[in-house]
Amino acid sequence: MSTKILDLEAKGCFDFFWNEANTNPASKGYGLILDQSANKQVASIASVGFGLTAIIIGIERGWITYEQGYERTKGTLETFLYNAEHEGGFFYHFLNMETAQKNETFYDCASIIDSTLFFNGAITSAEYFGGEIKELFEKIYERVDWPMYYDESVNQYYMGYNVDTGGFHHWETYAEQMTQYLLGVASPTHPVPVKIYEGFERKLAKYGPYEFVNAPGGALFVHQFSHAFFDFKHYLDGDGMDWFENSVQASLASRHYSIENPKGLKTYHENSWGLTACASPNGYIVPGTPPFYPNVDPPNEGTVPPAGAAGSIVFTPEESIAALNYYYENHPQLWGEYGFQDAYNLDVEPAWYANHVIGIDKGITLLMIENYRSGLVWDLYMKNKYVQRGIELLNWKKK
Repeated sequence: MSTKILDLEAKGCFDFFWNEANTNPASKGYGLILDQSANKQVASIASVGFGLTAIIIGIERGWITYEQGYERTKGTLETFLYNAEHEGGFFYHFLNMETAQKNETFYDCASIIDSTLFFNGAITSAEYFGGEIKELFEKIYERVDWPMYYDESVNQYYMGYNVDTGGFHHWETYAEQMTQYLLGVASPTHPVPVKIYEGFERKLAKYGPYEFVNAPGGALFVHQFSHAFFDFKHYLDGDGMDWFENSVQASLASRHYSIENPKGLKTYHENSWGLTACASPNGYIVPGTPPFYPNVDPPNEGTVPPAGAAGSIVFTPEESIAALNYYYENHPQLWGEYGFQDAYNLDVEPAWYANHVIGIDKGITLLMIENYRSGLVWDLYMKNKYVQRGIELLNWKKK
């Protein structure tokens, strides 16, 4: 099976993060990266987290020099330390590309998960560059007030924070938030109690021959995002849970759903699978794979994003590479300036192909391809002293 597509797609992903950033050194938003290529005004802090790690991959792959990467990384971390709007050290989902203040064109809040994805990228930067980069990360991390986003009454993190009303919604179930527990308990300044890890529901369910803990809507990114940084392949949690194998089962279940194709849709089949958050003919959607929680009905209407299969390449290498080759060879309209466009749908007339990319989809694709090929991101993240401290406090063990 040809793996040339991995080179092509990885370089396309990197180019998005490198080219779609604020590169004006006089700007308060230096280093901020677009949420998506279709909107040139709005930065995503999660996109920046993936983008910081993309810089490291770019250096190691010879796409940029070490000096270029160092300069961009240093300036980006300075932006987050001194300019980016935050509440208790947690940043807003979306920032103005020029001012680094929260985006005012629609409602936004300080987000714990998007901030954690940024912190994860900053950790890889700290471990790769050391020195001044590590010092900047330390200052950003030490400022984070984890208890501000902790609801002790239910022993769960809040999802967001509003300056007028405080914390809201909760991380009630398993999803993409796993590294929040590591970084929260390991904080040297404002930690949350270790017991927080016991606060979210783990609901074991089965779809086809696959059994796994699923999140309410079954989107595949919930099984991928934490795994892009933390090497769950070699660890069990304190209860003996194998989260890596859980993601293997979830990825195979996602493919099984497209093969089974209960709605008889044109787009779904064995090489067109991986339902996850993406663009669609009707805007941004979050489709997913059964089993679903009660009263959850994901919009499974035929849209498939390449990032779904690509983000699971460490779990299902053969199946993921086969899907990427299928998209590349059979859907030239899906290929663009930054590799695969965000998604496509053959179940509308005419067939629909996205004309843009989304940062978090390019990010999970790039990091997982690199982990599959070299383990680079895992190796860097796992070296961090706070990550190791979190492992120790949560009693996670090597397999």
